[in-house]
Amino acid sequence: MKDGFIRVAAVTPKIRVADPAYNRDRIIEKIGEAEEKRASVVVFPELCLTGYTCGDLFFMESLLEQAKQELIKIAEDTAGKNMLVFVGLPVASRGNLYNAAAALANGKILGLVPKCCIPNYNEFYEARHFTEGMQQPVEIIFAEGMQVPMGSELLFCPDSMPELKIGAEICEDIWGPSPPSISHALAGANLIVNLSASNEVTGKDHYRKNLVEGQSARLICGYVYASAGDGESTQDVVFSGHNMIAENGLMLAEAQRFCNQSVYAEIDIQRLNGQRRRMNTFQVEEGSYREITFHLKKEKTELTRFVAPMPFVPKAGAERKKRCEDLLSIQSMGLKKRLEHTNCGCAVIGISGGLDSTLALLVTVRAFDLLGLDRKGIKAVTMPGFGTTDRTYDNAVQLIRCLGADFMEVDIQNAVRVHFADIGQAESVHDVTYENGQARERTQILMDIANKENGMVIGTGDLSELALGWATYNGDHMSMYGVNASVPKTLVRHLVRYYADICENSKLNKILLDILDTPVSPELLPPEDGKISQKTEDIVGPYELHDFFLYHMLRFGFGPKKIYRLAVYAFCGGEHPEKVTYTPETILKWLKTFTRRFFSQQFKRSCLPDGPKVGTVAISPRGDLRMPSDASADLWMRQIAELEEDIKV
Repeated sequence: MKDGFIRVAAVTPKIRVADPAYNRDRIIEKIGEAEEKRASVVVFPELCLTGYTCGDLFFMESLLEQAKQELIKIAEDTAGKNMLVFVGLPVASRGNLYNAAAALANGKILGLVPKCCIPNYNEFYEARHFTEGMQQPVEIIFAEGMQVPMGSELLFCPDSMPELKIGAEICEDIWGPSPPSISHALAGANLIVNLSASNEVTGKDHYRKNLVEGQSARLICGYVYASAGDGESTQDVVFSGHNMIAENGLMLAEAQRFCNQSVYAEIDIQRLNGQRRRMNTFQVEEGSYREITFHLKKEKTELTRFVAPMPFVPKAGAERKKRCEDLLSIQSMGLKKRLEHTNCGCAVIGISGGLDSTLALLVTVRAFDLLGLDRKGIKAVTMPGFGTTDRTYDNAVQLIRCLGADFMEVDIQNAVRVHFADIGQAESVHDVTYENGQARERTQILMDIANKENGMVIGTGDLSELALGWATYNGDHMSMYGVNASVPKTLVRHLVRYYADICENSKLNKILLDILDTPVSPELLPPEDGKISQKTEDIVGPYELHDFFLYHMLRFGFGPKKIYRLAVYAFCGGEHPEKVTYTPETILKWLKTFTRRFFSQQFKRSCLPDGPKVGTVAISPRGDLRMPSDASADLWMRQIAELEEDIKV
């Protein structure tokens, strides 16, 4: 439960139909297993205490009474266990029979949530036995001396985690046009549990999975789906135990069907709440819901869920290919519109032989092709300076010629020397003035060529560089349209690789692969033995770490402590202890650098040129990031200092 994580479980015991005593023992066994695995919320299937397939046995008083007594025993078993348990059973009350989910914790029955949508079609005939549940909670006498609230508008809230609110629905409820979970979420529920008995017919599992993923995404919630399995009657239908746990559209855990497999995962409540706060269209409504508080001891939740080391990069295979194609299309369509609007048939772009300018040129070529323009209208300019190496120069020249753009070369060394003399800068002093003088000279050249050719300067800087402020103000920081402005460095690499794979040009493929193999560098310092001497990641840190920090900070609003915890899990073993990419000390070092630079360099982002947003994280001052340039970083830096002390201890 620390950092907003809560461990949940969807469990399917092997039951006997119409044998509540036997089923009680199986449920208690599974509760014990869930306790060992430190689950805080445990969900069992619909009517699992009796079996869903009892048919007209549900009319038998003895079955209903036995189920009631066994539920009390299960509730008693939860005493001393740090969890909330949901168990399905039939409940007779007020002259009707209800299909209900019982919430149990600390030895008590906290409440009963009745099923709202009673299916009576195809193989289902629940209306023969059950009545549609009431919404507003009422008090019922469950057993002698035991009064329990019952109604669909119940939320269960742990006292140690006030940001968590849990609502329940039952099977068909999610399949209907207006699921109770919608009302639950609008009342504040961010974790929905579903006790289900969904039988199998061919293809139904895919629809069911899409339903659970879609509902968790639509409601920005965690969704735990526990379904009946082996043990139910197979007189007419078969149940597979298709248990699932989803979070905001992402399937965290899914059981193998037909084997009663329990599944566990951690739901990130902080992440869900942060996403809801960002969406002003998600409005919590005041209603008649009753919140039931119960005690749950706050413990650190060990992570088992997958935390992507490169969250901006999609999984390999078809998904990555589609994402890369989509991104290139967004970039090129954005530039196409700008060229059309300005009636501009000329694009001016500086080509260094590095990744960013390569991607920008590839995007520009696509935009020109979409417009039916001659690629010679692309003025691709190489501007060798004091740090240019033969490798990057050759790659730049070959790339331009291979793509059919108009090659131009302007050596900046003499112009920069004149400028240094004008301002009294010694060429032997390799300071920030030495570096930035070259960057600004290059930008001046591009801007003036654009004026001369009635063209548009295409920016090459990427999201990661802009987040760190790793750009020369009014140098490479400036352009007339920045096509890479919301593409992080880790994704730039995959886009270039994707283009290399699909280009069907062996020469271009070879050039792109060598560019991919070249260290990232601004090449503003003289080479050593003809090789790049200035490697960006040696100075500011690994981009894969910075992209990880940036994603979790801007996408979900996480603070340094949670980001650090996730990074350690992702890069220091996590699910695979043998795979350690960085030490915790290294991660903390670069997290400190990222935080300091992110806050101090906002002034560069406050005046960024236009550019297309391609993903969920962007930093345009006109769009996603409205941040003051003089905001203090002290709050974040204090948390990092506390982490440093923890590591020392």
